[in-house]
Amino acid sequence: MTHTTSHANRDTPTAPSVTEPARTPLPQYSLARILGTWAAAAVPMAALAWVVAPWLAGSFEGSSALPRAIILSLTAGLVWQFGIVMVLIRREQGSLRWAVVKEALWLRAPHSPRTGRQGGKLWLVVIPLVLAVAATEVLPSLPVPAGRDLGVFLDSPAGQHFLAGNWAWFAVILTMLVFNTVLGEELLFRGLLLPRMQGRFGRWDWVANGVLFTAYHLHVPWAMPRIVLDTFVLAYPSRRYQSALVGIAVHSAQSVVFTALVLALVLR
Repeated sequence: MTHTTSHANRDTPTAPSVTEPARTPLPQYSLARILGTWAAAAVPMAALAWVVAPWLAGSFEGSSALPRAIILSLTAGLVWQFGIVMVLIRREQGSLRWAVVKEALWLRAPHSPRTGRQGGKLWLVVIPLVLAVAATEVLPSLPVPAGRDLGVFLDSPAGQHFLAGNWAWFAVILTMLVFNTVLGEELLFRGLLLPRMQGRFGRWDWVANGVLFTAYHLHVPWAMPRIVLDTFVLAYPSRRYQSALVGIAVHSAQSVVFTALVLALVLR
């Protein structure tokens, strides 16, 4: 792990930039702490996907064994990320009251760096960002190992038969999606890390955040080429508008579509 000079390693507050709203500055992480937080999320997810899931699949029967094991394993990893965020915020802020958590994790309406306006029409920025994410889905992707593409599984006769009327597994998948784009990945990367990276990376903190987010996907490495493009529609807008809710809203659009598809299969 790379170490910086002693003055960069102190988790001390930095003054807000001229474009930020007048709020109490958040403590800034050292490089070691940034990478340590990244590893606390990335390493368990990789282990769950590549070690735990194949082992757990042995407990199930049929062609849906590995997909089910992957869903359960990744859900556990995403819940773990939520736990990391809550523990770190509790230690940092001394409280988990909503008013405290809201500011500490940028869970607030977007704030214009030019006009100072907050919320309202600024939420419209989410629309082109969602379309940009959708556009990346049509780009060529790397080959996915057999049995690990959940989209292919759901489109298969085996997947459709498994989910038909299966409300229990619909609840499991819904839990995975909520912790993925609301309470897990986005909360950790855009809510916790991004506001605390400016002291180390300056105005390029959003780029560093996007690189870390891409590298975090060791559990689905074939998706990394697309995810690196998401840096511009998740990390940058979240930084520009000082709002993790922007990244959450954009990322969650995929979850809404996926939920609708799964629900249609359950209702068959």
